[in-house]
Amino acid sequence: MRGVPVAKDVEQWLARLEPVRRAALEKLRAQIIAAAPGAEEVISYGQPCFKLHGHLVAYGAFKNHLSFFPMSSTLIQQTPEAAAFATSSGTMQFQAEKPIPAALVKKLVKARIAQNLEMADMRATAKRSKARAKK
Repeated sequence: MRGVPVAKDVEQWLARLEPVRRAALEKLRAQIIAAAPGAEEVISYGQPCFKLHGHLVAYGAFKNHLSFFPMSSTLIQQTPEAAAFATSSGTMQFQAEKPIPAALVKKLVKARIAQNLEMADMRATAKRSKARAKK
């Protein structure tokens, strides 16, 4: 939404959308919250984003489509069900009338949580190794 000031929170961001698109993204939002309890919801890069052990997933609205951002092109490529939607690097595009199925949203969010936990563990291990090397 170019030229529009950045929303201060998700509610304000959603309020800018026309009702059909807002309803589709509110449904997606609820599915993400159900799949990632405890995730922090923020505005990041001007769009609603969820954080849990790092950036988890996000969603957005564009002129000709809505987007779900699992933030992992590898994950999208490894998920056969994603092929039913237009995809690009780290995003799945969809229309309000043809939303991403709840089971697929849940699968992708859970996989992203696992990826984030794995990365957090790798960072912690590297940090411990570096601390040991300094001694």
